[in-house]
Amino acid sequence: MALSRGLRCCQRAFAWLPVLIIALVVLWSYYAYVCELCLVTLSNPVEKVAYLIIFHILFVLFVWTYWKSIFTLPVQPGKKYHMSYADKERYENEERPEVQRQILAEIARKLPVYTRTGNGGVRFCDRCQLIKPDRCHHCSVCAICVLKMDHHCPWVNNCIGFSNYKFFLLFLAYSLLYCLYIAATVFKYFIKYWTGELTNGRSKFHVLFLLFVAVMFFVSLMFLFGYHCWLVSRNRSTLEAFSAPVFQNGPDKNGFNLGFVKNLQQVFGEEKKLWLLPIASSQGDGHFFPMRALCEAQNPLLANEEQWEDDGIDEEPHDSGEASSLAIERET
Repeated sequence: MALSRGLRCCQRAFAWLPVLIIALVVLWSYYAYVCELCLVTLSNPVEKVAYLIIFHILFVLFVWTYWKSIFTLPVQPGKKYHMSYADKERYENEERPEVQRQILAEIARKLPVYTRTGNGGVRFCDRCQLIKPDRCHHCSVCAICVLKMDHHCPWVNNCIGFSNYKFFLLFLAYSLLYCLYIAATVFKYFIKYWTGELTNGRSKFHVLFLLFVAVMFFVSLMFLFGYHCWLVSRNRSTLEAFSAPVFQNGPDKNGFNLGFVKNLQQVFGEEKKLWLLPIASSQGDGHFFPMRALCEAQNPLLANEEQWEDDGIDEEPHDSGEASSLAIERET
């Protein structure tokens, strides 16, 4: 028992190693740019001030978005999606599979759930004992179900989902700008050091490696940011890009695609003044997402969407005749 507890502690500590590496690289880049380039290498005071002002604006935005990506906790499904104590006891005490399916069908029928498992069953998490909301998945690293889970990112040691996906996108964007700005402003002095026009040995080392590191991170981040921009334009998560969400009429990779503008608004919100700031502005609460009319019309779990929007999800639906025909599959 004590050994397993110690292993878990070591695992948690080791998970912070990528974040520590990024933090050390960023701190070194700050020192190399501000001290070795701007304060030691640059001689023109106007150029020095301009470089420092723009650099610090990008640096603050970069660190702010990285901080928010790391420390914004992933949101779990609300209590309404969890099995109540009575339902859980009734479910566990029941040995007949058909009655168990009926119990879970009754729970699912009270919730605005559209997506299914690959073979058409209601998505149920055995570990968390809940009906999964649309686009929700269980993270094996965090050991929780995460609303609109995109992926678990080791570089932020956090699950990227509904609560912090906007912050993660902004982090990638400002990381790109940060690296691009450093590379663009350092390049001239890189050439001067390389050709021997400047000879300061210590600053030469920092300036040369600053350019290499900035270009290396820029190239790698460019592909990752471009991929996520494509995902946002299609209103897909990383998981949905690899495995299309399944609806009543089968898999549909564009099931949540509402058009470019509305897709952007789902992630960044309707207030454009907040789009470039790491402030929560995404639409909704992560439990329900608008989808194409075809999927809404063919969904038997939620025949009347207006009931959920106007009256909440506490009330019983009028039609309960299809409960026994629903297939339930437990997922982990």
